Amino acid sequence: MKAKDLEGERLVVDTSVFTNPEIYRQFGPEPTRAFLNFLELVGQAPSLRVYMPSSVYSELKRSLKAHELSRAARAVFRIKSPKKYELKIPAFLLYELIDDIRQRINKGLRVAEEAVRSTSFREEAEIINTLRRKYREALREGIVDSKEDIELVLLTMELDGLLLSADQGVLNLADKLGLRWICPEEIRETVESLVHLRRS
Repeated sequence: MKAKDLEGERLVVDTSVFTNPEIYRQFGPEPTRAFLNFLELVGQAPSLRVYMPSSVYSELKRSLKAHELSRAARAVFRIKSPKKYELKIPAFLLYELIDDIRQRINKGLRVAEEAVRSTSFREEAEIINTLRRKYREALREGIVDSKEDIELVLLTMELDGLLLSADQGVLNLADKLGLRWICPEEIRETVESLVHLRRS
């Protein structure tokens, strides 16, 4: 692929790239250093455009050391929210969402029932910790569950961008909508390839 074939490539980046230990270590030993290394890498190809919705940028500032973030980020990131009132999504997603929520609620109820049954032979703190973990797994894993998540997907759709995220729910929805995304384990390798091609 020639560099001109990549003209206008737009990366839409999620906070999870810099907060998920399995992913941020591709760029650095801790989240803030990983983020700054990412900025340095994409900064080598000025024509490579990097976007982040404002809600996700706010989330990122809360997660990382804000004083190290602002100046460096503004030079590379384009902060842009999706055009929420103009974009259209297929109705089948609403049907799938309702069905998925119903199934997750039922799983959550089973997790709660199991916790109640275990009260006679387990310590309260252990029960609560187990209940929280299993309940979170049942209701939140693999689903878009925040406005930040949906804004990433909508912005990727609007820009015909390439989505960078470690959130399986975000990637699942992007895949259903036919959007382009990168496997989390391949983010650094892909970004390096894009930078190299843009510079050649």
